[in-house]
Amino acid sequence: MDLAENAAAAATAEADRGDGPGFTAAEAARAALRAGVRLPTERHAAVAAVAHHLHTVLGPLRELDLGETPPADHTTEREPADAPR
Repeated sequence: MDLAENAAAAATAEADRGDGPGFTAAEAARAALRAGVRLPTERHAAVAAVAHHLHTVLGPLRELDLGETPPADHTTEREPADAPR
């Protein structure tokens, strides 16, 4: 089963449970057009299923309270090696 088939099955199961409004094929087509991506008609439903699945999986991250979590350190410098070469 490829990613689109897996996401379509998950989206169907989520829709059966009533987990959110879903993402329609027409919305997928509009989003692709807005992004400048030429999306063939036969791909609309698969893209919508994947988008809905990602929204369902990643949606709970918005509910996390990260108010006191410090940002991760980021360095662009090369770190010294543990042992000389």
